[in-house]
Amino acid sequence: CLTFAKNYKNPSINMDFLKKVEKEYTHFKNLNLQLMTSQMTTRYYHYRNYYVWSSYEQNMYWLQLNYENCIRIMEDFRPDFILDYQDEEIARNIMIEVAYKNQVPYISVEHPRYAFYKYPTYILGTGLDSYFKVIYEKKKRLSREELKEAYAYIEDYRKKTDIMPPEFKGTSTASYERDSLLWVLRVMRGKWNYFWNQDITKKNRKLKKSCPMIFSPSIPYIYFYFRLEMRKRKLFKKNKYFHDPVEGENYVYMPLHLIPESATVVKTPFYLKELEVIEQVAKSLPIGWVLYVKEHQAMLGERDPSFYEEVNKIPNAKMVQINYYKDPKPWIMKARGAVTLLGSTAYEMALLGKKSILFFDMPYSLIEGVTRVHSFEELPEAIGNFAKEGEDNIHSCAAYIEAVKEAGVEIDYFSMMTEGEEILKGKKPMTEEYEKKINALYEFYDKALSRLDKEHPFSP
Repeated sequence: CLTFAKNYKNPSINMDFLKKVEKEYTHFKNLNLQLMTSQMTTRYYHYRNYYVWSSYEQNMYWLQLNYENCIRIMEDFRPDFILDYQDEEIARNIMIEVAYKNQVPYISVEHPRYAFYKYPTYILGTGLDSYFKVIYEKKKRLSREELKEAYAYIEDYRKKTDIMPPEFKGTSTASYERDSLLWVLRVMRGKWNYFWNQDITKKNRKLKKSCPMIFSPSIPYIYFYFRLEMRKRKLFKKNKYFHDPVEGENYVYMPLHLIPESATVVKTPFYLKELEVIEQVAKSLPIGWVLYVKEHQAMLGERDPSFYEEVNKIPNAKMVQINYYKDPKPWIMKARGAVTLLGSTAYEMALLGKKSILFFDMPYSLIEGVTRVHSFEELPEAIGNFAKEGEDNIHSCAAYIEAVKEAGVEIDYFSMMTEGEEILKGKKPMTEEYEKKINALYEFYDKALSRLDKEHPFSP
């Protein structure tokens, strides 16, 4: 970071080095796609204006320094394998390329969306791990009796009125009510204190001003999130941007994503401009159908309202009120189908016996009724299939659930991270319950390592 800051205004790019890197370290992604994995180098694609606009030269220099660092780390440590738990940011996406070149297995976490289960991925979310597909096909050949536990789960799931994934409960993703002004002020006070400590107490203001690309300026950050909270409060109420659904209307459901987030920038970098995707989906609908576009709760207040105005200008598309229903299920059950870049809506649709479309090979794209498209030109036919009756996909859903259980381990990932941070700070004691979570994590990586010889091209 300090080297980059020193040369921020006049980056010294070694094109010979980058061309060599492009030849040797682009097994999973080319270099420009690797640059897409950071908020810092993708200002064009998101609304977080506390990130400054960077030049292509600055982006290339940042990429160069990260490659030099990752190659040096690999040479110095020469690990037998690498264990990770996320997939975003440039350094990770560089390290997996360096690891692949050096035949070092890279193990991270895939989120199949069944309960709290996670399973190991060896390709950092760049596609569907082949071993998981093999397990799914094996489970699919089992009888209903052999899958009876999963059948019972799905039958119970279809009876529920509330299907919000338990992992999201208590987060902004599951929030349907606006926060109080007092709560907003407390949040903003916390941010103010954080940056005061960072800039004034720790005397980092001069360093941050020297390179705003990697050290985001404090005042724009605070203003951005204050404006976000104020917008969010307005958008949770009746407003001119979001419309109520029309009872009996034939619609395709399209929930939006948090942009930027690890899932989209890593897995669907060609579809980050969601307005363009909405336009292509709308023109692909059967005559008389309407596209219902719903904002992501965690994105509420972040996106500029002009985006919603543009969506509402499309004759057969409309933004719908985010909290008209307090759960995803009514939107799903009343829809003819759903389109999502890669979201868990496709998984929920499948379990409820409904059809959906994805733009990436997610684990649940294996389930019958989930269609993976590779271009906009495939949309009219794929959406047209929503109107066709098909066999109940419950057996495919059951096979998927059993495949997830065999491949993965149940880990309450987010609460584990939050609680672990409190324990490390000394604010909470280590408990027997938390030790069980740690043991589950051990089991996860043990399962990942035991599969290496059979499923991964390299052995530790």
